[in-house]
Amino acid sequence: MALDGTALDTTAHDVTVAGGTVRAYDSGGDGPPVVLLHPGVGDARIWEPMLPGLTARYRVIRYDVRGYGNSPAPTVPYSMSADLVSVLDHFGLERVPLVGCSMGGATALALALQHPERVSALALLCPGVSGYEWPPTPELDAEYDALVAAGDLDGLTAWGLRVWGAAGSDPAAVAQLRSAAKAWPGEDEFLREDPPSYDRLGEVAVPSALLVGDLDWPPQIELNLEMARRLPGCRLTVLPGVDHLPPLRAPQLLVDAVSALLG
Repeated sequence: MALDGTALDTTAHDVTVAGGTVRAYDSGGDGPPVVLLHPGVGDARIWEPMLPGLTARYRVIRYDVRGYGNSPAPTVPYSMSADLVSVLDHFGLERVPLVGCSMGGATALALALQHPERVSALALLCPGVSGYEWPPTPELDAEYDALVAAGDLDGLTAWGLRVWGAAGSDPAAVAQLRSAAKAWPGEDEFLREDPPSYDRLGEVAVPSALLVGDLDWPPQIELNLEMARRLPGCRLTVLPGVDHLPPLRAPQLLVDAVSALLG
């Protein structure tokens, strides 16, 4: 279902991953494939504002990471990049462009470095990256831990919006953060981070574009500016009035950027 409750013209698949399944969505069509990887502050529905512009040209594959959206919560250790490989194999995709937002950007970069033969281009939206040491945030961390311990979903949602949703707490943003907050405890327990990518960004050998909003969390902006410098030939765009939810905030700008990167 779309964010507004209407039906989307996609086919759902339950994809087998190590020790579980994830729910994936395929727009079908005859266009070249592109895979969308959602952030840790939402689920696969976050891409819906972009779908009309993308599906007119591409076959769009997206999926809910374990515990997010319609994917079951993890019960065994897992890695994001291994699950992505399982999704690509399920759909018979040998080499594809990846559009990754935040957590999804980190997964896209991990795959591009571990299995460069599977990735043809990278569109990175406020991406994370494995192997980067974030500045300490003891107060934020303590608040998060207390909310998780209390099982306070409303509090976790509000916490996430305060950090990542500076452009506003509209219903779509609230729905995305609430969905993500349900997944965070299981992710904390079972996710195993992919091998470090940050110090290897200079090895990425495919066309790339990086977009980050000027209302994103300041340490995120600082990281992304440095990542764009390290990625060879990367196109950097700073999006005005956009926070950590760019597919909701500037969908047409992102469609145009993806289309320009993919030619």
